[in-house]
Amino acid sequence: MEELVQKPKTALAGFVEFIRTQGVVGLAVGFILGGAVSKLVSGLVENIINPLVGTAMGKVDLADKALVVGDATLKWGAFVSTMIDFIIIAAVVYFGVKSLGLDKLDKPKQTS
Repeated sequence: MEELVQKPKTALAGFVEFIRTQGVVGLAVGFILGGAVSKLVSGLVENIINPLVGTAMGKVDLADKALVVGDATLKWGAFVSTMIDFIIIAAVVYFGVKSLGLDKLDKPKQTS
């Protein structure tokens, strides 16, 4: 009877150890936070940052900026907006994880 009680604890402990050693917690936190703030950041970039950049460039809508090469249209303004989105999301995730101490949840891998 005692063996039956210990097996689930061992299996659960093994699962928790796997999660900690493989960095799954950090990956999950990054994924969840990245998804949660993406709409907020997109709104910030589209409604505040892009108009400010456009004003600095002389009342230009950054999203409409493009370069036509033959039949191709390279929408570099939209790409710059996406880059700004990425940088802000990465900063929010980084500082969020650091400030909450979530970076210390993963167990460091031992080198042999």
